[in-house]
Amino acid sequence: MQYNNLGKTEISVSRLCFGTLTLGPLQANLTEKKGADLICKAVELGVNFLDTAEYYQNYPHIRLALKRCGKDLVVATKSYAYTYQGMKESVEYARKALDKDVIDIFMLHEQESRLTLKGHREAYEYLIEAKVKGIIKATGVSTHTVEVVLAASEMEEIDVIHPIINYKGIGIKDGTVEDMIKAIKKAYQSGKGIYGMKCLGGGNLIREKKKALEYVLRLPFLHSIAVGMKSEHEIIANVLVFEGKDVPAEIEEYISNEKRRLLIEDWCEGCGECVKKCGFGALHIENGKAIVDYDRCTLCGYCSRVCPEFCIKIV
Repeated sequence: MQYNNLGKTEISVSRLCFGTLTLGPLQANLTEKKGADLICKAVELGVNFLDTAEYYQNYPHIRLALKRCGKDLVVATKSYAYTYQGMKESVEYARKALDKDVIDIFMLHEQESRLTLKGHREAYEYLIEAKVKGIIKATGVSTHTVEVVLAASEMEEIDVIHPIINYKGIGIKDGTVEDMIKAIKKAYQSGKGIYGMKCLGGGNLIREKKKALEYVLRLPFLHSIAVGMKSEHEIIANVLVFEGKDVPAEIEEYISNEKRRLLIEDWCEGCGECVKKCGFGALHIENGKAIVDYDRCTLCGYCSRVCPEFCIKIV
């Protein structure tokens, strides 16, 4: 497994980052033990970097993994807090819930524009203070927009940027894939630590997984790439791909046969674009939100590509 320093930080991370959203109640809803088992399997194969967030509700899974496979794992987490006190509470909650005195990377979660960066400034001030005190090692932002990557690249106090990037541009809210790559390159050249997310487009590129992973692995401006994983087979396959090795056919077959479902996130605004796009009559609007008829859904993923809020995932 390749390891890189995250920009100007002294934090060394594996090229493959375990995106742990898959483990908790928002997706696979695994038990704490099963989640920790999977994290430890990834660690055994060379992964040392975990991505989480307060919103994911999976700190217990990670805490157990840290206890079992060593506290040297690098953990990046995020909070939607926008006030000084709110962020202080989020950081203290993470330290206690993870049983980890020092959080490696703490970020503002899902920043949308220069305006939201300004609106969350009070919270970021706390992160800066916490870094000075040694409570966290690095600060940063996660985002689905080109605008925030460009803004963050110019902000000296930001150490790490966690941008969305995939070859079809699914989920990029304000530009093309090419626009995002240019922004990431600028941030990389300014010394920011960069680790990408949603390289499989929230699961919508799962049928094109090889192409999707090869695309992001060819990008020279990503120190690490977070990939969601919910089985040992997925972990083994992703580690092999990241090491440039072939994935055995039996593992590929197992992954292809895993049961998946269409997930519509709570923030769906019921715009109806997905309903118009679905050719199978599997979606309709009910009480202001898109609803799935699983008997009709073929998991083609076309609906997700027209969703303006990136609400639709395949998990």
